[in-house]
Amino acid sequence: MRFAVHDGPGIRTAVFFKGCPLRCLWCHNPESQSFAPEVLFSATRCRVCGACADVCPHQAIVRNQDHMETTGNCAKCGVCADACAAEARTLAGREMAVAEILAEIDRDTVFYDDSGGGVTFTGGEPLAQPAVLETLLHACRERRIHSAIETCGAAARETVLRICGLADLVLYDVKAVDAERHREYTGALNGTILENLASLAAAHPNVIVRVPLVTGVNDHAEDVRALCQLLVKLPVRRVDLLPYHAAGTEKYRRLGREYRLAHTPSPTPAALAAVASQMEAAGIQVNVSR
Repeated sequence: MRFAVHDGPGIRTAVFFKGCPLRCLWCHNPESQSFAPEVLFSATRCRVCGACADVCPHQAIVRNQDHMETTGNCAKCGVCADACAAEARTLAGREMAVAEILAEIDRDTVFYDDSGGGVTFTGGEPLAQPAVLETLLHACRERRIHSAIETCGAAARETVLRICGLADLVLYDVKAVDAERHREYTGALNGTILENLASLAAAHPNVIVRVPLVTGVNDHAEDVRALCQLLVKLPVRRVDLLPYHAAGTEKYRRLGREYRLAHTPSPTPAALAAVASQMEAAGIQVNVSR
């Protein structure tokens, strides 16, 4: 994604890695959770022309009265997406060589130079593909391109320290401090994640913690207190509060998946301000995103 402005300083190119060890219920990039390509289908765009069914090599698409239906035979090859003139079917994810990714990054160097921007590796979880990420980070250093990693921290500690050490900036997500609540809403415990954060913050001079504030999930008084107690001990640069939004709802529908937080409201400005004030009172520098 070009001209990203919320994932580090200046104008940036965001490189999305597919595959993530977590399954956060509020994830607004659900198409990046699986390592494999996935086909997204928009029924409202579909012209019911049948072109997708005609080209599908697995006979996985059939006409069902007034709509096209995908069966369990779908191999997610993307042939149907190539044939869909209405772009009702799109393929999320493709394999790329390191040289191809660098060529895309190099196209935007003039914008990095003018704005103080760079490239942000995000996902999914970029640390889940460590070899490729490490090669890309070395290449960015050689080109003097500012690099950032956005990570959930769910990786081996040696991987986190080695690879994040190559980046100029690390955006580190903390979903919840309570272990059971973290498992309930992300599918995994957070012991390794929090231990990795402590180790990384001690070793890296430029770590920003990002907290997605989700109404009814991690915004209770005890959650905020526990978060403050955790962060006040760490030498992180600042904490970004990211208010929950339901922008990813349509992607779940297009993937044929249920969005379980459909009725969860975004935090009110007052709620955000209250959490920020509590953190600032603990001596934590806070930035509230809108």
